[in-house]
Amino acid sequence: MLSLLIPARARPNIRALASYSLLLVATVALFAIGFHLIMYHVEGQEHSWVTGVYWALTVMTTLGFGDITFHSDLGRLFSIVVLLTGVVLLLIVLPFVFIRFFYAPWMESRMRFHAPRSVPPGTQGHVILCALDSLATALLSRLRLHGITHFVIEPDPLKAAQLHIDGVPVITGGVEDRGTYEAVAVAQAKMVIANCVDTTNTNITLTIRDLSAQVPIAAVAEREQSIDLLELIGSNHVLPLKLRLGEHLANRVNAGHLHCHVVGRMGDLLIAEFPVHNTPLVGRSLRDVQLREAFGLNVVAVWERGRMVPVTPDTILANGSFPVVMGSREQITRLDTYLVIYNTNFNPVLVIGGGQVGCATTQTLRSRGVTVHMIEREASLQKSLQGAADQLFIGDAADRELLMGAGLADAPSVLLTTNDDAMNIYLAVYCRRLNPEIRVISRITHERNIEAIHRAGADFVLSYASLGAETVMSLLQRRESVILGEGFDLFYVPVPASLAGQTLTNSHIRARTGLNVLALRQPGGGVVPATASTVLEPDCELVMLGNEPQRRDFTEAFR
Repeated sequence: MLSLLIPARARPNIRALASYSLLLVATVALFAIGFHLIMYHVEGQEHSWVTGVYWALTVMTTLGFGDITFHSDLGRLFSIVVLLTGVVLLLIVLPFVFIRFFYAPWMESRMRFHAPRSVPPGTQGHVILCALDSLATALLSRLRLHGITHFVIEPDPLKAAQLHIDGVPVITGGVEDRGTYEAVAVAQAKMVIANCVDTTNTNITLTIRDLSAQVPIAAVAEREQSIDLLELIGSNHVLPLKLRLGEHLANRVNAGHLHCHVVGRMGDLLIAEFPVHNTPLVGRSLRDVQLREAFGLNVVAVWERGRMVPVTPDTILANGSFPVVMGSREQITRLDTYLVIYNTNFNPVLVIGGGQVGCATTQTLRSRGVTVHMIEREASLQKSLQGAADQLFIGDAADRELLMGAGLADAPSVLLTTNDDAMNIYLAVYCRRLNPEIRVISRITHERNIEAIHRAGADFVLSYASLGAETVMSLLQRRESVILGEGFDLFYVPVPASLAGQTLTNSHIRARTGLNVLALRQPGGGVVPATASTVLEPDCELVMLGNEPQRRDFTEAFR
């Protein structure tokens, strides 16, 4: 009968409380018996059993001695034992037992009860994230910034309640349960992000497709073999983020002839970056190099060792600068033709780390005809990595002899692809010291380490989370994905009513927010480069380059 009345989760706590209570009753009874024996045989006094219990509780609770005391040494010694036992059982153990087995479970049950279990009635056009991982964390800030309603599914009600208190829109429920997706109104959702492991994402996709055949599903794929399977069962967009991370890192490599690295597209316009190292452009201002007059390209930003510097006609291009330009494919090709004679380096590129990202990076580079040397620490992976690179070196990348033997001294670029931020930061410093001219490209896992690795000497940094967040946002906004680097993004924002009809110069957007307006996206989807005289039409979208704080400043300035 007791098992029917008490929930299974609470039964261990009830048993623990009952055991402690029995121990306490037995101790009081034992001391009451001892009291009677000493009083009768040693003190020559006779008392009732109630008096014995009363004396035991009085001494154990340290309330002091009343009208009943021992006068013999044996009695007083017994009183000391009772007193110390009471201090331990009642003043130390009892509060712990109460909090551990009663108060804490009660608070936990209340927290579980307060965890949201469904979205508000009438919710639609929202984004559903199936787990709160690094991708979801990076994506949440962007969704908030763009005013897109979103919810995170958290299976643990206690964690869900805490997230709810912290202001995260969360729903508690099993990520593979049909009832959970009914509770989050999946049929009315704008998109579902299946960001769990591949096997779970498969089940999530099948569950959602039983409820809705139309809702878009973007599923993250850890393994390349899962891509076709997830597409087959109904995922609209499969995101092999680790493979794409390797590809984007490879696209930033300097190897062979100097050329532009295309990082994104806006309609018919391409966005590209290029190094000025060992070219006549070093030390000259943007006004002097006249890229617009010579090639028709707009310089929209300049990277300096991972930091984006303001672009003005007087901006000086240093040896490590990477101008970011925007123009047509023909214009980019003309710039490539100009750059091709400079900085020729056909030495092997060095990739450190033979994991999924490292292998994807190596595969992308070799498909372009670039020779690659790889360093992997784990000897157990030697067999599986055979043939992945042109030459494989097994050992610790912190070993100077190994690095030099792998070709660091002459390599045009080194890619740090381990999933250990501390190791990548250390290697960035080490590689920069051993070869000051090398281009250091690194992946990063935690956003808090971005500044550290840039200070360590990395020229370009990209994380799994930021790549995934930009990919999802491009799907939600129905645009091409543009990967500029950590900390900076393209923002597509409708022209505010207060700016409609004004020219870009008179809007003072850059002066008030720091955002750089690159183009206008027209209602039909066409993209027009922005100039000082461009009129901001009310039905268009501003395409702006900047960071999230600048985007928030824009919202405040042109509310």
